[in-house]
Amino acid sequence: MKRMAGSFGPLVGWRGLFWLAGGVTAIAAVAHPEKALETLIFVVEGLVSVAPIVLPGILVAAWVIASGAGGRVASLFNGHVVKTVLAAAAIGAVAPVCGVTVLPLMVGLLAAGVPLAPVMAFWLSSPVTDPAMLATTAATLGLEFAIGKTLAAFGIGLLGGCATGLVAARPWVLAPLRDNSLVRSLDTGCGCGPATFVPAPWADAERRRLFLKQYGATARLILICLAPAFAAEYLLQMALDPHALAPLVGRDVWWAVPLAVFVGAPAYLDGYAALPLTRGLIEHGMAPGAAMAFLVSGGVVSIWGAMAILPVLRAKAFSLYLGLALTGSLLAGWVFGLVV
Repeated sequence: MKRMAGSFGPLVGWRGLFWLAGGVTAIAAVAHPEKALETLIFVVEGLVSVAPIVLPGILVAAWVIASGAGGRVASLFNGHVVKTVLAAAAIGAVAPVCGVTVLPLMVGLLAAGVPLAPVMAFWLSSPVTDPAMLATTAATLGLEFAIGKTLAAFGIGLLGGCATGLVAARPWVLAPLRDNSLVRSLDTGCGCGPATFVPAPWADAERRRLFLKQYGATARLILICLAPAFAAEYLLQMALDPHALAPLVGRDVWWAVPLAVFVGAPAYLDGYAALPLTRGLIEHGMAPGAAMAFLVSGGVVSIWGAMAILPVLRAKAFSLYLGLALTGSLLAGWVFGLVV
């Protein structure tokens, strides 16, 4: 699960967000009952339309955790740099590692002496997509965006790992972690589920419980994210002039992709919530390349993701991460815009 919610959730709690959204919805329903009913119908129709594609992705994500497949991720990071970078970028592009898990996982790998290059590759690629996100992207924006986002995740991870490998001898690359109480107090367990791999986790009672728990948690989180996101999409369609965004992020302006990265990324809230919002923006003139840049940069350069990493990495290592994330997002947007 690649999303800011993993980092933002502990600050206020999903229950608090739920009641806040419910209160706002109730006020809107009293003020404009007809629009509230239309919005509710749109949300229900949107959820039903994406369910057949999203549910299998959630199943895969739950299986990876419950089977113990995620526990093998760390073992692949040791070895030849080029091979480990390739493996880390590929695994990060598909592994269901959320914002809560990725920070202690990366700190644990770095503390154990794993080189920064493969860690950087995984760190950059992992927040962009996963099986559930891939399915949701295909259902919301189409197969081209789903495939493009997955390839972009792999590409940005590969770029980050290779670039880091070029400066691997620098002292701040050899020891990228800050020496502070926060790093020392972090749980460096990877949180990837059981240590042993069992292809059929449903045959064991404990793994079956973990599978059902993971499936329910992922499904609930997607539902919590998508419901208000579809509502926002509907309201966006009503509020925006169809031609309002074309001069800023349309197909004919050269700054569409940079604007989507440097302005959109800090405002990015959640991987799932961004999909219906992005669909609405595309329908109102946003170029496909700018949309891809927004989605990719939001995953790796969001303000919440940056805030979670800044206290852990040394300043130069953090600057390298930020520069690679921005560069990769720009390239993803430009390449996708040329291809699509």
